[in-house]
Amino acid sequence: MTAADSETDRASEDDHARTVSRRVVAKLVVFVAIVAIAVATGLLVDLPSVEQVQTAADELGWWSLAVFALLYGAITMTPAPKSVISIAAGAVFGFWTALPVVLLGALLSATGSFFLGKALGRGAVEKFTGQRVDKVDRLLSDRGLVAVLGVRMVPVIPFMAVNYASGLTGLRRRDYILGSAIGMIPGVVAWVAIGAFGLELGPPFWIAVSALGILTATAGLVAWKARKAESDA
Repeated sequence: MTAADSETDRASEDDHARTVSRRVVAKLVVFVAIVAIAVATGLLVDLPSVEQVQTAADELGWWSLAVFALLYGAITMTPAPKSVISIAAGAVFGFWTALPVVLLGALLSATGSFFLGKALGRGAVEKFTGQRVDKVDRLLSDRGLVAVLGVRMVPVIPFMAVNYASGLTGLRRRDYILGSAIGMIPGVVAWVAIGAFGLELGPPFWIAVSALGILTATAGLVAWKARKAESDA
């Protein structure tokens, strides 16, 4: 190979690297724009009242369940409070009907946000942080399912933030989806129960409130033990 050929190859490699970098940056810009729009929408657009949801459900009949699940998934990709929507679902549809609808909507939201982060933002994390995130990625690869379960069981952690941020890590899709599907169940049960039984202030309501407190305390204890084990290792 001549010197001219080597120079041509290096130039081609440089061009390719610049093209890849531009694509990564472009995807990151799109991702940031999507998140910004979602945040603005969640902050500026008011949620419908329970009465409005009830009216729409009466008009749509059984179709309202599918519509509600899809809207739940879309709305909770913004900072809109998932707990409020879950409570409204319990109040409108009743506990046993609202429960699978809310779980489906929450999983749609969690999965959609995760894949957006993975498709648009993960490349930028790998390119611009390099080995600095290797430790986190290895930890999530080894304990991803447990980590997701722990985070999902803490009702006060922002749902939207967890979803998008998880896509930026090396967390495996299987661990994320399975951990989310299982970990969201207790919290969703509690919020829907508050909506379905809250006005009665009977045993179901207080059981749901107690469950939320226990979930938060348990998840906090698990997280503390995990950090302690990691620091001792």
